Amino acid sequence: MNPCPCGFYSDSTRECRCTPGIIQRYLGKISGPLLDRIDIHIEVPAVPYKELRGDSVSETSAQIRAWVEDARAVQQARGYYNSRMPSRLIRKQCALDATGERTLELAVRKMSLSARAHDRILKVARTIADLDHSESVNAKHVAEAVQYRSLDRSYWT
Repeated sequence: MNPCPCGFYSDSTRECRCTPGIIQRYLGKISGPLLDRIDIHIEVPAVPYKELRGDSVSETSAQIRAWVEDARAVQQARGYYNSRMPSRLIRKQCALDATGERTLELAVRKMSLSARAHDRILKVARTIADLDHSESVNAKHVAEAVQYRSLDRSYWT
């Protein structure tokens, strides 16, 4: 979805003419319970023309596919994909060290996250750890997963 009705809120090249009230009403059209059911929501800024046409080298689709297949194989070995991880196993499969606990606690408190959002962050963090070939979920995995909850951030409310 767009960040506001005109689509230019936080755009560095175009001016948004929407008032805070209009933006609030626009974002309020999606209920909190619905947002809780979406694992990842991020802002995607417009790509400048020179970047679109540039020769920058990034990962190939084949490389990305291999990473995803490796992570899925790890998840299959556990008996389920992370998105379908049973609630009773989240604490075991997404166990956090003290730093990870503090990171998640801070995010939950500052962003006023629901229990469902808490669990979804842990599942996404587990996936990030799988992509990182990490046996455990670390604070950096939790921090990255929290960044994928942009519509939960307090500045939207």
